[in-house]
Amino acid sequence: MKSIYPTFKQLGYRRKCFETDYNRFQYRSAPASLKMLNPELISLENQVFRCYLGWSAILVLKIFATGIYTGLMRFITATFANQEDLMSPKLKVKFDDPNVERVRRAHRNDLENILPFFAIGLLYVLTNPAAFLAINLFRAVGIARIVHTIVYAVVVVPQPSRALAFFVALGATVYMALQVILSAAF
Repeated sequence: MKSIYPTFKQLGYRRKCFETDYNRFQYRSAPASLKMLNPELISLENQVFRCYLGWSAILVLKIFATGIYTGLMRFITATFANQEDLMSPKLKVKFDDPNVERVRRAHRNDLENILPFFAIGLLYVLTNPAAFLAINLFRAVGIARIVHTIVYAVVVVPQPSRALAFFVALGATVYMALQVILSAAF
């Protein structure tokens, strides 16, 4: 049986459905604070949400890869931070290998910058941004974070390469955060 009530898509995402009883629905304009809560924004039919999911998954794998690379560098340089990790009684606990510390700093930098992107990126999707802009912001963050790790920990390239990669991702994340604030609070 076809419903006589319009769908969210037909309403152009500008109306919200409030249940008044079991069989009838009343449609009215949503307050500005609820415009972000459209359930169709968090669906695989929304290309912005799909892009966010894809780049978030890539960045999660990148964080894992950086952690694994840290462990690999510890084995290559025989630099272990814990007594129980030593593979030979001749080895000593060391904390100061520059190669291991460089990879650890890159991993920490990932955690400090990618985790906020996960939260802000999802909130940005809820603001129903223009698809072209949102998709390119997600791409910019993802590619910049990958490049940042490569030029910082894998193939050390002199500045400003690392700073450029850092600020591209930071700028995109800050832009998304400002858009969320403007959409939700004001």
